[in-house]
Amino acid sequence: MAQVLEFKLPDLGEGLTEAEIVRWLVEVGDVVAIDQPVVEVETAKAMVEVPCPYGGVVTARFGEEGTELPVGAPLITVAVGERPASGAEDTGSGGSGNVLVGYGTSEAPARRRRVRQDRPLSGASATAGGADRAGSPTGRADAAAAPGPVSPARAQAQAGIGAPVATVNGQANGSGSADGPVPVISPLVRRLARQNGLDLRELTGSGPDGLILRADVEYALRAAGRQDTQGAPAGSPAAPHPHEVRHTPSPALASRPSAAVPGETRAPLTGETRTPLKGIRGAVADKLARSRREIPDATCWVDADATELMRARAAMNAVGGPKISLLALLARICTAALARFPELNSTVDAQAREIVQFDHVHLGFAAQTDRGLVVPVVRDAHARDAESLTAEFARLTEAGRTGTLTPGELTGGTFTLNNYGVFGVDGSTPIINHPEAAMLGVGRIVPKPWVHEGELAVRQVVQLSLTFDHRVCDGGVAGGFLRYVADCVEQPAVLLRTL
Repeated sequence: MAQVLEFKLPDLGEGLTEAEIVRWLVEVGDVVAIDQPVVEVETAKAMVEVPCPYGGVVTARFGEEGTELPVGAPLITVAVGERPASGAEDTGSGGSGNVLVGYGTSEAPARRRRVRQDRPLSGASATAGGADRAGSPTGRADAAAAPGPVSPARAQAQAGIGAPVATVNGQANGSGSADGPVPVISPLVRRLARQNGLDLRELTGSGPDGLILRADVEYALRAAGRQDTQGAPAGSPAAPHPHEVRHTPSPALASRPSAAVPGETRAPLTGETRTPLKGIRGAVADKLARSRREIPDATCWVDADATELMRARAAMNAVGGPKISLLALLARICTAALARFPELNSTVDAQAREIVQFDHVHLGFAAQTDRGLVVPVVRDAHARDAESLTAEFARLTEAGRTGTLTPGELTGGTFTLNNYGVFGVDGSTPIINHPEAAMLGVGRIVPKPWVHEGELAVRQVVQLSLTFDHRVCDGGVAGGFLRYVADCVEQPAVLLRTL
């Protein structure tokens, strides 16, 4: 007899307490293998696919796409121990304990197949997104294979409920975008539309294969705003603010079914906007506030002539091969300076009242993305040359832009390099990336008057700043580190002594 097991949202690491469902990878009635990914979720740090540790038939799903679930909340239930119906694969009934892709059993997940329906579906079956949490789901595949509506479009698609379901390679062949989520370029675009009450199924995407881009959503919101301003009928869409803020809805917007996240309220006063501190913005806020509370930081800075460093980079890139980035050269200087001043490559264990010093450099670098500020980590940066650092920076930056950084690529840093010069500013006093002990900041490199070899000349000048935890060292160590970095920027040949 089948046993119904409940799989809950696992702890995805680094103290994350919730995750948002981006896309379901299985339907109720699908046969899943052990460690097969069943849902894609977005945490405050990254988007990850969550594998199920059980093999069997999916009997219920909890939460629609866009729903935020706390860690420990039910995700799906799986009937195990009973051989699936004809045409489905026998996946076994064991569990691996796996919680993330890449951790757990090494077997490749089998291709999922839908259990064919031998009789018309009953309207009393469990729904696909809520699954009647009050009652326990049934363990029979034939009764659980009847997903209810998870969206208005899917409800319309299931109106002909007695019609046979066409399958291709064991997969249900739906009617295009009416079955499943609308393809969008990122979760931010889906959230932007949802918080402004915009139905994505009414849009035609301008991206490849009809992919909906952020520009498509913003254009639709602006067009709706113009109609509302010109006195459009009450049924026409209004124009909420095109950013992730919540305004008092216009009558036109209020006439449409609300797509807001449950529990959210709109600002009651005109002219007032409220942005919820959640997701990556909330995680950043919590970490920065904790850093300010716990770390007694201090900052020192110095101007440096970067003309020779820029010439050295141009010479490297002139000989062919992969282009060396400026960030990679600065990282190479950073790791050399940390070898001389290892006190800054450390952390403070407040409970044990100990300073923990590391013999490796996992270098974090601040990167601004559409999802907000992220700090990917280059592992063993001290053991990499400029070419390797350039390639790794490029890979992690692209993953940050697409939202595919894994929790492992966002954690474990021992020192951070912050190139805020890309924003066109000279200096900053950054907040240390807790629980690290220091951060090197680099401003923009611009032509400035500079005394060079006793004469006034125009040189490429950069401002360097070091913010450090005063518990791990005094000003002499911090000043020595920053001075060595500046010397390497001004005379890159200094690095040859330690290569």
